[in-house]
Amino acid sequence: MDKLAIIAITKNGIDIAKRIRAKFPSSQVFAPSKLSTGDSSVTWFEEPTTAKVGDLFKSHEALVCIFSLGAVIRLVAPHMRDKKTDPAVVVIDDTAKFVISTLSGHLGGANQLSEEIAGIIGATPIITTAADVNKTIAVDLVGREFGWQIDDDSTVTKVSAFMVNEEKIGVFQDAGERDWWLPKRELPKNVHVYSDIEDMINSDCKGFLIISDRAVKDGSVLGRAVIYRPKTLVVGVGLHWDTARDTIREGLEFCLSRFGLSPKSVARFASIKKEAQVAGLRELAEEMKVPVDYYEKQELANITIPNPSEVVQTFEGTPSVSEAAAIKSSGGTLVVEKQKFPPNLTIAIARMTK
Repeated sequence: MDKLAIIAITKNGIDIAKRIRAKFPSSQVFAPSKLSTGDSSVTWFEEPTTAKVGDLFKSHEALVCIFSLGAVIRLVAPHMRDKKTDPAVVVIDDTAKFVISTLSGHLGGANQLSEEIAGIIGATPIITTAADVNKTIAVDLVGREFGWQIDDDSTVTKVSAFMVNEEKIGVFQDAGERDWWLPKRELPKNVHVYSDIEDMINSDCKGFLIISDRAVKDGSVLGRAVIYRPKTLVVGVGLHWDTARDTIREGLEFCLSRFGLSPKSVARFASIKKEAQVAGLRELAEEMKVPVDYYEKQELANITIPNPSEVVQTFEGTPSVSEAAAIKSSGGTLVVEKQKFPPNLTIAIARMTK
């Protein structure tokens, strides 16, 4: 984990902190200057511990505090906002017997960090989140390692309650990585996989987990489903050097809406390599936080596509840009054939194969 701060306020705590830091090269140990030994590997701070912990809470992804749980709670409480933004907080007692996941156990990674640290120092990890205790699916973490996004997190709490209370949960997946559950481990007994989404919807399931890059519009489903958006779509773009970002965005939004696809499943753009990058495409990619794959015209000319164009061949040296680039980058098949947007934009979308 990047930006990990380890805070110790006793001599024994500093020794424990150094043992942890040895396994986390990017971590940093902080301790009060009154305990200074001159060790330059420790950041010795002058300000009160209250102020230091507050500063580190705001600037780091995780805090490991080697002092009492009660003290840590009082120190971080004024700075807590929500589980999406708060850092992971782990507490260790001064004799290194227990490692307690205290804050942001799931989303922040405190549970996993506690397990790792406990293994390093030979301590007992204390995890209290229901999904972990019951060895069931942590609804808010499904596919996180693959970069999946949750479509609407307002249903997470409800479906998580169904999960830990062992209510019947249906799972439907038609896109994305298949190994999202623990390898070689059976799904919990209350979780049932469906190959047809209509069969699942019409079942007696209390809640649903849906893994798809397609739009889900059924209101009776949305209120009791957590929908995960895997990064499966590649957007091929044919354009002129001065095609604007807003023009590309509008074309993309039209295609996604018309063909029932989720913008959160866009993995990257793909296009032809020009003498200079088209500013509009670069800007939209940066805005959406996705990369762009560029291909030489010879690479695109070798791709079999459904809608070759003599005009594109004349100007670009290949019969297709958007369709060929989408297929080339995805390694999959088109789900949206070339759509034209005057005067000089074409968009095609392909789904990656896994």
